[in-house]
Amino acid sequence: MIIDGVRAMDRATELLLRYYTAFNRADWDSMLGCLSQDVKHDVNQGQREIGRDAFRVFLARMNRCYSEQLRDIVVMANADGSRAAAEFVVHGQYLASDSGLPEAHGQHYILPGGAFFEIADGQIARVTNYYNLDDWLAQVRA
Repeated sequence: MIIDGVRAMDRATELLLRYYTAFNRADWDSMLGCLSQDVKHDVNQGQREIGRDAFRVFLARMNRCYSEQLRDIVVMANADGSRAAAEFVVHGQYLASDSGLPEAHGQHYILPGGAFFEIADGQIARVTNYYNLDDWLAQVRA
């Protein structure tokens, strides 16, 4: 599908790259601006959270507990731009203990991860994140 000379697939890819660029800059407002007001967020091995406000709370916790940069980002989208996926490598540091997880003392980790997206009206309507929790636990416990 082409709108104003731009393929929907390319629009979706650009949206996700903007989202991840904002993440890597810790520009939470720009990141949140990529999300629909009622975004569905499937937290890795956790509960689904709904809404931009819930996502803002999630980002605040993540920012307090972790310092992360995503590298080697690859983004893919379907032809109509309604669904997309990303794969990346997380380079992080565990800064402050997160509830239910081991104690933090500045451990570094490198972890492959991915995410799946639904896109509607030019915004991310669902994001489902995945990484291997056992791999992360082994790295921060070492």
